[in-house]
Amino acid sequence: MSSLQHSSLFQLTLTRFRLFLREPEAIFWIFIFPILLAVGLGIAFRNRPADILQVAATTPQLTQVLTADKGLTASTMDEPTGTHALATGGILLLAIKTAEGVEYKYDDTNPDARTARLLADRAIQTGAGRRDAVQADNQLIHETGARYIDFVVPGLLGMNLMSSAIWGLGFAIVEARQKKLLKRLVASPMPRWQYLSSFLLSRLVMLVIEVGAFLSFARFVFGVPFRGSVLELAFLCVLTSLSFSALGLLVASRARTMEAASGLMNLVMLPMWILSGVFFSASRFPAIIQPVVRALPLTAAIDALRGNMLQGLSLGQMAIPVGILLAWLIVPFAVSLRIFRWR
Repeated sequence: MSSLQHSSLFQLTLTRFRLFLREPEAIFWIFIFPILLAVGLGIAFRNRPADILQVAATTPQLTQVLTADKGLTASTMDEPTGTHALATGGILLLAIKTAEGVEYKYDDTNPDARTARLLADRAIQTGAGRRDAVQADNQLIHETGARYIDFVVPGLLGMNLMSSAIWGLGFAIVEARQKKLLKRLVASPMPRWQYLSSFLLSRLVMLVIEVGAFLSFARFVFGVPFRGSVLELAFLCVLTSLSFSALGLLVASRARTMEAASGLMNLVMLPMWILSGVFFSASRFPAIIQPVVRALPLTAAIDALRGNMLQGLSLGQMAIPVGILLAWLIVPFAVSLRIFRWR
């Protein structure tokens, strides 16, 4: 034990933990903020029963026919009153009785209004005696894995791993350089590789708590599924964290001030926050930029995490995103070691 305590690598790693615990804001952003974000998104985009759409008709007979549809609630209004209700959001659609039949007044740019038009026309046509040419039945499913919260949890996990790795490593190194601590450390008998290794070791230990707390919350509160191997999921989390740690080391290799480091980190992370599919699928972006989107480390990390958690894919089936993460680990780390500035 005494030899371990006298090890510079052990003391440097222990120092990283002490500095982290002295920063309550860092604890909040790494551990509490992702959980709060998951709670907010899980509540806002929870699965709910189908909405009952508010419509109106100009005659009591039309109102009665519309009310027969379970997806509609209807009231009777004259045309001026109904038009005013449409303009103020009181109703989504007004069915007007004409000599030729029925006219629908609604805003076709509103998705709910378009749905109301389909339901209203179905109810009126059925009431007039129309019969479907083909018998259609509904088979409803409510499976975990298809909800928005299931989709967004791997995205939040990848985003949190990226932010904690890049910010935690980058700021600490630049702060030490700015305070001349690196200059003093390099003059000591400490091997230089041990200083950089202490950051990686502290990240791996904190990773267990960071990932464990977030995924446990997602599992027990929202029932997010884990369909793949837990060991492979752990490997993906470690690989993701190390890849972003290498990227953070590269960003901090030359920066001399906190302002410069902050600007570089935002420059690196902002495109990934937007393009990598944290809150929605990255496939929504145009095909012309898809090669760039797929080459981003956060996109690869989120794709791999979703593949493991939601689809139960093995590492072999996710060779491309895993290979991208390995490339982002090896190349930035090698470059940062070559250009790293100690003074």
